[in-house]
Amino acid sequence: MPFIEPVSDADLERLALDRVVPALLSRGFCYVDGLLGQPAGDAVLEQVKEMHRAGALQDGRLAGSVPGIHRSRIRGDKITWAGGSERGAEAISVLLGLIDRIVSVCARRLGNKTIRERSKAMVACYPGNGAGYVKHVDNPNRDGRLITCIYYLNKNWNAKEHGGILRIFPEGKSCVADIKPLFDRLLFFWSDRRNPHEVQPSYATRYAITVWYFDCEERAEAKRRFRDLTASGSQQSTSLG
Repeated sequence: MPFIEPVSDADLERLALDRVVPALLSRGFCYVDGLLGQPAGDAVLEQVKEMHRAGALQDGRLAGSVPGIHRSRIRGDKITWAGGSERGAEAISVLLGLIDRIVSVCARRLGNKTIRERSKAMVACYPGNGAGYVKHVDNPNRDGRLITCIYYLNKNWNAKEHGGILRIFPEGKSCVADIKPLFDRLLFFWSDRRNPHEVQPSYATRYAITVWYFDCEERAEAKRRFRDLTASGSQQSTSLG
């Protein structure tokens, strides 16, 4: 299986410092094209397609429900989660390792934030029936997610015909940013309320892999809140029993 050629730390540092960090700090988002190159990108795409063929992708969940509105009207993607160590996810693991290295360089230049962990990879497919994802914020409630990274896998994508644009609505700005989900493109943006965004309806099969990198302090506080809430609920159940 073809993998990426080794990328030097110096090359990654130049990419992070010259492009990603300045763009995040000034605009709140940045994308890089040609991240892996064709052979390695093809290997990742084939592994994602195999997950899809095997039935591993299920309807994306919502944090809450809206009475009278079906889930598919809010988000129409199908997803699964991958850590990279699974059999058949070797190329995805290489991709995640490369993103980790880029974010590690960026993290030291993004103010007083400390990044030491990330989520598993969310492998997503919009099946091409007009499915999208309405305008939302990844981290509206300080759950720890700091940076969203999305890697796109869609060859010969024509946005006019296929749709599927990720539209970002940068906080405090009158303009929007339209990101086409092009093959071998990696997008970075702040996960919090600075970047509401939507996935416009897709009319062809659209694949992407998303990971979220956590601000350690905010993540720890979110976990404390969850533990306190769980303990409070348990005590209340006991007293009512």
